[in-house]
Parts: sequence; structure tokens; C-alpha cells
Amino acid sequence: MLRFRPFKECDAPVIAGWIRDEYSFRLWCADRFEKYPLTAADLIGHYDGFADSDSFFQFTAYDEKGVAGHMIMRFTDSEKKTVRFGFVIVDYDRRGTGLGKEMMLIAEKYAFEFLGAEKITLGVFENNPAAYHCYRAAGFHEVKTENTETYGVFGETWKCIEMELERPE
Repeated sequence: MLRFRPFKECDAPVIAGWIRDEYSFRLWCADRFEKYPLTAADLIGHYDGFADSDSFFQFTAYDEKGVAGHMIMRFTDSEKKTVRFGFVIVDYDRRGTGLGKEMMLIAEKYAFEFLGAEKITLGVFENNPAAYHCYRAAGFHEVKTENTETYGVFGETWKCIEMELERPE
């Protein structure tokens, strides 16, 4: 059974080890980290910058096999009604097994029931169909925006698809 707990520094080497090439690294973090490969120290250092925040939360998903996934949640508004999911990743060797969807459903429940969110948002690159389909399977839908966010990666322009999920009635 999959469960969530706060991220611990000892999780960082495991999570960093799931990112096996720079293309996957950029799909995961866009431009939030400067260099590849991601090290445990890089991840810990990034999160240290939010240590005193009451709007930024890091989670580790785990089950009987150990650390299984990771993600962050952060409030994007001062009223603390909108939560954004990010840095979503699952164990490289367990991808394609439904683990990502299961993790998203747990995260949604946490965001709505514990954090009191009214809406959850996330962004996914259009060239990341596995993640896109995972988010759709977990209930997210595309949102049309006035300006599509783009990132320059490897000499290409990657478009970010905005997705959201509103609190169920």
C-alpha cells in the first residue's frame, strides 16, 4: 500500500538516481536546477531554501518495497486555495505500473482534505506523454491559457501544458 511522508534527506540519493539522462532530467525539472546530473546535495540544497515556508511541502511516497515516488506541493496564492504539484517522479524501475496515478490520487486527497485546497494545478511538457496520461487518469484536465509557457531546451522549444483539478463537490 502506497503512503506519503515528509521528504527526508536520506531520500535524496534514491530520488536523484531515478533520473538517468539529461532529457528526462529536463522533463522533470525544466530549468529549476542548473546542472545535470542531479545530486542528492543539489536536491537537499534546493529544498533548504524553503525550510521556513508554510506554503511549500516535499513528500516521499513509499510502500513495502521502499521509496517509490516523490513530489512537491506549494500554494500559489495568498489565500492558500490553489496548490501546485511539481517535481513528480516515481521509481524508474516501476514506471508504467500505475504507481504514478496512485501517488497522484493520494496527493489530491491530501491537498483537498488536509491543505484545504479548492484547486490543484500542474504543468507538463507536451513531449512527456507518459506523465500527461498519468495526470489525465488521475482526473486532471487541460486548461487553455492566453500565453503558453515555453522553455528552451537542447535548442528546441518545449511547450508546457497547464492542467488542473477542482475540489470535488
